[in-house]
Amino acid sequence: MSDPAAQASQPRLVQAQTAGSAGSSTAATGSGSGNSDPARPGLSQQQRASQKKAQVRAFPRAKKLEKLGVFSACKVASPASQSSAQQSTPRAALACTYEAQNRQTKTLSAIDTCKCNGWKNPNPPSATRMDLQQQAASLGELCRSCGHALADHVSHLENVSEDEMNRLLGMVVDVENLFMSVHKEEDTDTKQVYFYLFKLLRKCILQMSQPVVEGSLGSPPFEKPNIEQGVLNFVQYKFSHLAPKERQTMFELSKMFLLCLNYWKLETPTQYRQRTQKDDGTAYKVDYTRWLCYCHVPQSNDSLPRYETTHVFGRSLLKSIFTVTRRQLLEKFRVEKDKLLPEKRTLILTHFPKFLSMLEEEIYGDNSPIWEADFTMPASDGTQLGHQSGISPAAGSGSPALPKGLSSMSSVGSLDAGAAEPHTGEKRKLEVLTLEDAKRIRVMGDIPMELVNEVMMTITDPAAMLGPETNLLTPNAARDETARLEERRGIIEFHVIGNSLSQKSNKKILMWLVGLQNVFSHQLPRMPKEYITRLVFDPKHKTLALIKDGRVIGGICFRMFPTQGFTEIVFCAVTSNEQVKGYGTHLMNHLKEYHIKHNILYFLTYADEYAIGYFKKQGFSKDIKVPKGRYLGYIKDYEGATLMECELNPRIPYTELSHIIKRQKEIIKKLIERKQSQIRKVYPGLTCFKEGVRQIPVESIPGIRETGWKPSNKDKGKEVKDPDMLYNMLKNLLAQIKTHPDAWPFMEPVKKSEAPDYYEIIRFPIDLKTMTERLKNRYYVTKKLFIADLQRIITNCREYNPPDSEYCKSANTLEKFFYFKLKDAGLIEK
Repeated sequence: MSDPAAQASQPRLVQAQTAGSAGSSTAATGSGSGNSDPARPGLSQQQRASQKKAQVRAFPRAKKLEKLGVFSACKVASPASQSSAQQSTPRAALACTYEAQNRQTKTLSAIDTCKCNGWKNPNPPSATRMDLQQQAASLGELCRSCGHALADHVSHLENVSEDEMNRLLGMVVDVENLFMSVHKEEDTDTKQVYFYLFKLLRKCILQMSQPVVEGSLGSPPFEKPNIEQGVLNFVQYKFSHLAPKERQTMFELSKMFLLCLNYWKLETPTQYRQRTQKDDGTAYKVDYTRWLCYCHVPQSNDSLPRYETTHVFGRSLLKSIFTVTRRQLLEKFRVEKDKLLPEKRTLILTHFPKFLSMLEEEIYGDNSPIWEADFTMPASDGTQLGHQSGISPAAGSGSPALPKGLSSMSSVGSLDAGAAEPHTGEKRKLEVLTLEDAKRIRVMGDIPMELVNEVMMTITDPAAMLGPETNLLTPNAARDETARLEERRGIIEFHVIGNSLSQKSNKKILMWLVGLQNVFSHQLPRMPKEYITRLVFDPKHKTLALIKDGRVIGGICFRMFPTQGFTEIVFCAVTSNEQVKGYGTHLMNHLKEYHIKHNILYFLTYADEYAIGYFKKQGFSKDIKVPKGRYLGYIKDYEGATLMECELNPRIPYTELSHIIKRQKEIIKKLIERKQSQIRKVYPGLTCFKEGVRQIPVESIPGIRETGWKPSNKDKGKEVKDPDMLYNMLKNLLAQIKTHPDAWPFMEPVKKSEAPDYYEIIRFPIDLKTMTERLKNRYYVTKKLFIADLQRIITNCREYNPPDSEYCKSANTLEKFFYFKLKDAGLIEK
């Protein structure tokens, strides 16, 4: 038997003489086992095959022998050698044991047997599907091909048990199905695998053996840990800190994803190569062939051993298929949302996309621990989400129990099969901040986490509110709220794309680049079109493209300088009829996430007078912290434009930041409402003012303390009377200032050799070393003297150095720091 992997690599399939249906007749991606039979509406291919096998196994024995005779070789020896064959092995031996029958068959074959490989009915049925009505042929009926009787073809089956005969009949039905698949299948790679399995089952019927896939494919499992274990590890890794109810919800989402993956039809190697221009698809072709042989075809052809996709494949296959499968799966749910059960609709349409986004980060992340063989992370509250055998149904259990309306997945292969990889696959791995927060030291006045969790339940409970996400935005919704919701619903997509001179051009990417050039040209009329075109198509520049309904509606063109630690933003625009929807903010947030993933934490751009407002809203500032030597000569200088900088914080999930803040506001609002509902007592109004009293202490107002009000610390901001206490406070404060990264220019007095005219300009020099000596000598008897010296350091620096110098930038940062520390220590009023 030939190797299926080798067969799949052949350029052309050898013409087959027979055909059948393997359970999938087209190469379109989607669900394999869930497609309905066009000839018999309402039945899946798996159900149809099962019914056909049940009918065949109910045949009388004579009819069964006729069915098996079609696939059994003639055992009659040629006249020249028949006598010698009968002398060495008598004809009566054919009625002995199965081993004797097999030896006799081999002996006859070795000598010279009839070349007929299957009995042909001399009176074939005149119509299809007439197996039950057609009268069984007698054992004496002669073959239309070789002229020998049916008994000569099935003589090896005379003493075979009923169970063995039924097993062989099941293979016969599967061979007929594969026969149709070979002829119906349009994809060459898939057709070759079907043809290999067709020949394998025919050989097994002739030899009465078990089918075993041979060759270089190997045997399952192909990778450890498998997909199922990796996804369960992901649930533990990301959601073990949640309450049991919420953790169970995440576990249910993981089961739904794994179930869908087991019954989802993968894209063909040809489609994969079209979608991923950088990969020749060799590794994927091997995985695809394995998937057909061990997972997909056995769903409707149970003579072959079947394995679940999520049990035998691991991260490598998941990396190859996740982005396109995720897009198709979400589109499937979105289109058929009306068929979903009402109680499942919010879960699937709102939480499932976020679940997949977080899983995507772990699939493509370089350092994700969930794929380690020895991954262990006990869940909170002593609950361990172990390996669940019930996630994947058995091979013969029928269609998966998906949500209503999704029990049969139709093909969605037409969904952008050749698109570039979404930028979401490049997302960084977000930090689990809640685990860190749980370890922090409790602060007096903090709200108990139990109360916060209780309030969160009311916010996310559809019965208590409209739901976690509604179509009608609140008046105080964030700028990017609309864009964020549209991205979750699959209306818009974000892709980081660029031109390449070393790889084959992708038609779709080139069309997007042309669309970006048009958007930038229309929205930036003062910029020469030739200049825009040159930069957009320059291989050194990349563009974050915003795609809606398959067309470009906006983007940010940028160039990364990894060695210098910054990125220059060149163009940023959204088409005019799509503005004021938060797309610009969401674009910039995606760009920030992309750069944090690539360890670049600074943006630089030259903004004209119309763009300064936008960039300020996105966190840009005119205060440039990047040293001039790092960007001078690297970025383009525009006349009349203002250089602006944005520093990124790797701990901030920018694409979700506005949603997080909104949720925090909701929590505070609910806490206030809850507190107000607890204060039901109504006090009489104040009458003291009618009696001539001009003022009263706030704490004397009836009911004020019950609201949670506390008197402020009146001593804050006042002079510390104890000299030792003041000395210790100033000593600690000065030590913190000296260890600040921007304190280095002010550590010691300025040397005349470095700045000859310094002491001519600066009349009252001061530095941190001098302040340390003054502190030791108890010079600072009041806090005002200490603050005055600190402020003089900053004033002297600004007086002597240019505003955009490195020294002034350090002074600005240090000033903010020590004033923050002064307020924190209570030395000045907040």
